[in-house]
Amino acid sequence: MVNAQGASSGRDAVIVDAVRTPVGRGKAGGALADVHPVDLLAQTFIALLDRSPAVDPGSVDDVIVGCVSQVGEQSATPGRMAWLGAGLPAHVPATTIDRKCGSSQQSVHFAAQAIRSGEADVVVAAGVESMSRVVMGSARMGADPYGAMVGERFAPGLVSQGVASELVTAAWGLTRTELDEYAALSHERAAAAQDAGAFAREIVPIHTPQGVVTADETIRRGTTAEKLAGLKAVFETPELSARFPQVAWSTTAGNSSQITDGAGAMLLMSRARAEELGLRPRALVHTMSVVGSDPLLMLTGPIPATHRVLERSGLTLDQIDHVEVNEAFAPVPLAWLEEFKADPARLNPRGGAIALGHPLGASGIRLMTTMLHALEDHDQRYGLQLMCEAGGMANATIIERL
Repeated sequence: MVNAQGASSGRDAVIVDAVRTPVGRGKAGGALADVHPVDLLAQTFIALLDRSPAVDPGSVDDVIVGCVSQVGEQSATPGRMAWLGAGLPAHVPATTIDRKCGSSQQSVHFAAQAIRSGEADVVVAAGVESMSRVVMGSARMGADPYGAMVGERFAPGLVSQGVASELVTAAWGLTRTELDEYAALSHERAAAAQDAGAFAREIVPIHTPQGVVTADETIRRGTTAEKLAGLKAVFETPELSARFPQVAWSTTAGNSSQITDGAGAMLLMSRARAEELGLRPRALVHTMSVVGSDPLLMLTGPIPATHRVLERSGLTLDQIDHVEVNEAFAPVPLAWLEEFKADPARLNPRGGAIALGHPLGASGIRLMTTMLHALEDHDQRYGLQLMCEAGGMANATIIERL
């Protein structure tokens, strides 16, 4: 770990490499829709390890994979199936975890914790979600997902994330125009990054029955706030309007994250093991936190998570060069910006999930991979990643470029 004076330890958890797949639209005809999620992740594992030939795959102590809809093709611990499907050593174990949208960010946390504690030296953290093949919500039971999912005691207090987005919009006094302007900016930034080749180093090609996919297909060029203004709000019902009269109903398909397919993987190890193998660590997992938050608002967890991770790190927000707040819905980053009065240029500078999609179990790795490459490209030091999660939770991670 790093102490207050900045001295390092051989038990530091460092990131040696990080890759992600292109992001495909999560529907029939999407670029990755014909690839089984296990095969999608298997190709990602192979690409990650091919980039670090000094690492014997048999020396990996554990593989921790985030995946949210663990049913159908994503059941039976897809992380283990993907590792075996990649032809990698069978004695290496794997597990699949679910912390909702933060699942693969949590994979990084668990990997770093194992390394810091001395229980592991080399861990692969990863995530996968095929939302075209395993429909969001399909792991829930019953016709009423907010009843059967949580039981009778708590169900009356729960709403969908879309309604939570509306409640956040109302609570922070955001307007429909602000949501649409932010969404258009996400596409604009992602398109500029793609055109500049900013994603080239982080994306690994994926072979599909139709050919090889090498680029995100989700960016909608030419998106404007004026065009988005014509879209209908999607979560309004008479019952909800009566329950929440303060809501103006502004959340649309255009200012929300896209349903997508994707995977990502990260190679972490102790600093001592990296030095032993002659590898240059790219970043230190500096500080981690996870919080619970209001389960009704649900999407506000990044705010207390920011306070906690900064307090633990000894850093101030002014020292953070790059911030990723997952764009589950436009009000999430906008409320965070309003709360901290942060520099908007540092927030999601290469676009976010509104433009690049939100393959649930893979998004944590996708964001961190993009953030790592951006820090390197701009000779920056600290990155902060925040992820709101269903049920009212949030992960926060600070990485330090080395």
